[in-house]
Amino acid sequence: MELPELDPARPVLIAGPTASGKSALALAIAEEQGGVIVNADALQVFEGWRVLTARPSPDEENRAPHVLYGHVSWRADYSVGHWLRELVPILAGPDRPIIVGGTGLYFTALTEGLAEIPATPPAIRAEADARIAAGDAAGLLAELDATTAARIDRQNPVRIQRAWEVLHATGRGLAEWQDATPPPLLPLAAAQPLVIDARKDWLNARIDTRFDAMIADGALDEVRANLPRWDTRLLSARAIGAPELVAHLRGELALEDAVAAAKIASRQYAKRQRTWFRSKLGAWRRVAAT
Repeated sequence: MELPELDPARPVLIAGPTASGKSALALAIAEEQGGVIVNADALQVFEGWRVLTARPSPDEENRAPHVLYGHVSWRADYSVGHWLRELVPILAGPDRPIIVGGTGLYFTALTEGLAEIPATPPAIRAEADARIAAGDAAGLLAELDATTAARIDRQNPVRIQRAWEVLHATGRGLAEWQDATPPPLLPLAAAQPLVIDARKDWLNARIDTRFDAMIADGALDEVRANLPRWDTRLLSARAIGAPELVAHLRGELALEDAVAAAKIASRQYAKRQRTWFRSKLGAWRRVAAT
């Protein structure tokens, strides 16, 4: 991928779907111009996942500074609010940040602001977890206020659950909280925002090839090491491909079938990412994936 022309003094934002080459682009920019690479992927923050979440390798981490990777406990309830708070000293630090990832909500919260919503009580979280586990995302969606229901990603159970929890914990819809959002940490005009534009067929082939490489690089061993603490209620359990490989290790799926299902899950995730980026990142500069 050709390096875009950038001001070495201003922060860089790089969004892109899984397997699109965004981490490689961030590393190339850091090596060419300097800067610290900052993770903006909600699953790469967790310890215990390196191969399966495609975190930068030790060699890549030695080539440029990397922060907010693999630093969160396996059982932690980590949110975009946690991420923004950790970002504050990095933005104020001496090194130009190159913020890269595929979690669109992180980027919109960073550049547009995030509503300061109170924490969800454990009882409400447990009820929501149980209903999602029972396949009742549609039921949760039906209970949302109309404004929030029209605004959120209705195909994403995580977003539906979050909106339901906010409404039941605070009595106010998520949309109402969002409309009272404070100023952003990093306004878009103060940064250089890039979003990788990847063709569907090209990206799907990359996803399949990369997952095969993950298996060859030890993804199955990584999942096996995490199996004793596996809990589908944890955020760390949402790593793409993990449930399928867990099912194989438990004797529920042949490896070939688990890999095929994981590839499908990865392609579906990439589709959701691309939809989000088209909808929310319209003002960002497009960079063609190659």
